[in-house]
Amino acid sequence: MPPSETRTSEMRTVRTEAELREIVREPSQAIWDKDIGRIDAHARTLIAHSPFVLIATSAPDGTCDVSPKGDPAGSVLVLDDHRLAIADRPGNHRVDGFRNVLRNPHVGLLFLIPGMSETLRVNGSATLVSDAPFFDDLTVQGKRPRLALLVEVEELYMHCAKALLRSSLWKPETWPDRKTLPTAGQVFKDHIGFKDVSAEQIDKDLDLDAATNRY
Repeated sequence: MPPSETRTSEMRTVRTEAELREIVREPSQAIWDKDIGRIDAHARTLIAHSPFVLIATSAPDGTCDVSPKGDPAGSVLVLDDHRLAIADRPGNHRVDGFRNVLRNPHVGLLFLIPGMSETLRVNGSATLVSDAPFFDDLTVQGKRPRLALLVEVEELYMHCAKALLRSSLWKPETWPDRKTLPTAGQVFKDHIGFKDVSAEQIDKDLDLDAATNRY
C-alpha cells in the first residue's frame, strides 16, 4: 500500500505533551539556557552575514505562512539589542505574512548563512512600518523600501547543524539536475490554468521581471 493510502486506523497519533515526552526525552538545561533573548555580538555577526531569512507568521485562526526574504548580506538592520528591521522588496503583492502580522504580531525567523550548517533562530513580535529614519539604511541599489518589518526579539538562539548536514544543502554535488525539475513557467501554467500563453513565454516574463523589478 502506498504511504498516501495508509489508513488512519493504522497510525498512532500523538495528542498530548506527555505522550510526546514519552518519545522525545526532555533536553538538558543547557539547551533551554542557550536562548539569550537578545541580540548579542555573536548574533549581530551572524545576522550581518546572512543574505536569507525565513519569516514564519500565523493568523488568529491558526493558519500559517512562511515567507522567504533575500538581500545582500548585512541588509537586515540591527537597531539595538532587542530590535531588528527587515525591508520589504517587490514581490507578488499577496503580502500573506504582513496580513498575518496585522492580526497576530508573533513571528519566527530563521537566518541562513551560505556554507554554515548552524542557523540562527529568532522569535518575537513584529510591527509593520511604512516609514522611519532607519529606512535610509535599508536602501539597496538606490531603492528605499515601502515597508519594513520591525521585530522585537523575545527569544534568540543558535540551532545545531544536524538538519543541514543531513540535507547536504550546501553540497552542489548532491543537488538535482535542474533540467529534471519543472520550470516556474510550467508550474504556473498548470496551476493557474493559463491557456493562451506558453510556459516558455511565462518563464521569459518571469526572468524579465526578476531582472528589472528586483528592487
